[in-house]
Amino acid sequence: MKKVYIETYGCQMNVNDTEVVFSILGANGYERTEDISLADVIMANTCSVRDNAEQRIWGRVEQFCLQRRNRKVVIGIMGCMAERLKDALLDSGKVDVVAGPDSYRSLPSLLEAAFDGHPQINVELSREETYADISPVRIDKNGVSAFISIMRGCNNVCSYCVVPFTRGAERSRDASTIVREACDCSQKGYKEVTLLGQNVDSYNCNGVTFAQLLEMVARVDPRMRVRFSTSNPQDISDEVLYTMAKYPNICKHIHLPVQSGSDRMLEKMRRRYTREWYLQRVAKIREVLPGCGLTTDVIAGFCSETEEDHRDTLSLFEQVGFDTAFMFYYSERPGTLAARKYPDDVDIETKTRRLNEIIELQCRKSLESYRADIGKEFEVLVEGPSKKGDGQLCGRASNNKMCVWADNTHKAGDYVTVKVTDCTSATLICEEIR
Repeated sequence: MKKVYIETYGCQMNVNDTEVVFSILGANGYERTEDISLADVIMANTCSVRDNAEQRIWGRVEQFCLQRRNRKVVIGIMGCMAERLKDALLDSGKVDVVAGPDSYRSLPSLLEAAFDGHPQINVELSREETYADISPVRIDKNGVSAFISIMRGCNNVCSYCVVPFTRGAERSRDASTIVREACDCSQKGYKEVTLLGQNVDSYNCNGVTFAQLLEMVARVDPRMRVRFSTSNPQDISDEVLYTMAKYPNICKHIHLPVQSGSDRMLEKMRRRYTREWYLQRVAKIREVLPGCGLTTDVIAGFCSETEEDHRDTLSLFEQVGFDTAFMFYYSERPGTLAARKYPDDVDIETKTRRLNEIIELQCRKSLESYRADIGKEFEVLVEGPSKKGDGQLCGRASNNKMCVWADNTHKAGDYVTVKVTDCTSATLICEEIR
C-alpha cells in the first residue's frame, strides 16, 4: 500500500476535509502515515484567508521536494490555495496534483496519473457536493473530539473574503446524515462533536433550520457535548439561543466575528449588520445564556480605515468584553471585491500599531473575563496532559475556557468538576473537586 502524509493548515473545516480525504484514499488502497520520510504521497490541505498562510505553504513545498532525493514522491496541494492559485502551483514544476475542496473524490485517479508522470488538476466547484456519504477517518489522537461538517461554501461575499471563491456557493447537508455521523461518533466513544460551516446559522436543508438540527444532534447522547462554529451576527437567531439554553450538553460558547466596530467599515466590508445590531445580539446572548463564552474575529486597517473607525473598534471591544479574539491586520486577497474596488491605503506601520492596540486591550479584557470566574465550579472535559506537564491535566469548560489542574487519576475523555482558584489571561487555574 502506498503511504500518504498530509499536513493541514487553516480552519477546522480543513481538518474535517483532511479526515474525508483519508477515508477516500483508504478505500482506494492508500495508508496514512505521520512520518513524511516514509510517504509516497505528500500533501498539504491549505488556507488562503491571508497572504502569510499561502507563503508558508510555498515554503513547505520546497521542504516536501527534498523528499524526492531518494525515492519517487508525488506532491499535492489541496483546499483553498489549490482553488485560488491553480495553474501557478502546477507551473512551479514542484507540485504534481492540485485538488480543490470539491474534488476530493477524484484524488485516487489524480494520484494514479501523477505516479505515471502526468501532473493533474481538478478545481471544479460544485453546487451539490457535501461528502455526506463518507465516514471521515478521525485524526484526533485522543479520540475525544470530532468535527462534523454540516454545510459547505458561503453566499455572503464579504468584500475582503476569498472563501466564496475558493469553497463555492453555500449548500447544506441533509440532517439525517449529520445525525447518523453524530451517532457514529457517540458509539465510537467521542465525548464532543463540533458542527462546522462557514455560516452555520444559515443552515437549511429540506426545511430543517440550524436550531432544529442543533436539537437533533444534542438528543443523540446527553453526555456527548455539542459545539458549533462559525456564527454570523446577521443570522444567529433567538431560536438557536433558546435551544442552547434547553440542552445542558450544548456548550455555552458562541464565536461571533465582528470584524470592525465602525458602521462605515462594516458597510464597506459588506457585513450586512450594524454596530447596534451586533450589540443587541450580544445583549440577547447574555440574557438567554448567562455566562456564555463569547469570542470574535477582528480586522485592523481595512481599506480607508480612519483613526475614528479604529476607536470605534476599540470602544466596542471595551463594551463587549470578549473572552478572547482572533486579531489580524488587513491582508488584501486578489479577486475579492475589496481588491478590485478599494485601494489598500492604510500603511503597514499604521495597521501594525492599530492591531497592537487592539491586542493590548483584548489582553486586558481577557484577564478581566478570566478573573471573573475565580471561585466558580465547572465541569471540564479532559483533553490530556497540560503543556507544562508536571502532573497536570487540561480541558475546556462549556464556555470554551481552558482549565488546568493537578490530576494523576483521570484521562482524556473523562469529565471532571473543578473549582477555579487563579487564572492567567488565557487559562483558568483550578483544583479538582470530583
